[in-house]
Amino acid sequence: MPITKGFRALVDEAMAQIKNYSVQEVRARLADPRVQLVDIRDVRELAAGTVVGAYHAPRGMLEFWVDPASPYHKPIFADEGKEFILFCGAGWRSALATKTLQDMGMTNVAHLDGGYAEWVKQGGPTETPEEREKRKAKQA
Repeated sequence: MPITKGFRALVDEAMAQIKNYSVQEVRARLADPRVQLVDIRDVRELAAGTVVGAYHAPRGMLEFWVDPASPYHKPIFADEGKEFILFCGAGWRSALATKTLQDMGMTNVAHLDGGYAEWVKQGGPTETPEEREKRKAKQA
């Protein structure tokens, strides 16, 4: 069966319908407790590091973790006072995921344009998995 709408068209459509933030805009808001970055990359991709303070919610589970009716629901997503800014490796998956969450009714969701690759390229703060675990242990 031929593909009638490719991934690029889907990503472009999503980008036109979601809130997109540049790396600079997100960096300016990192200390804001009302902002929660969400890394939707596969767990294997985390070995390369992540944005400091990002919450990991793998793309394959995101809708289930967000929906309060799901047995997999994560309470972090019930905080309507937060804005959730999603990112992936290059910004394609997170654009589609942001659009999906909007379709589910979330209004407090946005997307990091260019994803983790752009974040690193522009010198955004990152942490290794080991640094992440140490930070989380201190917070507990």
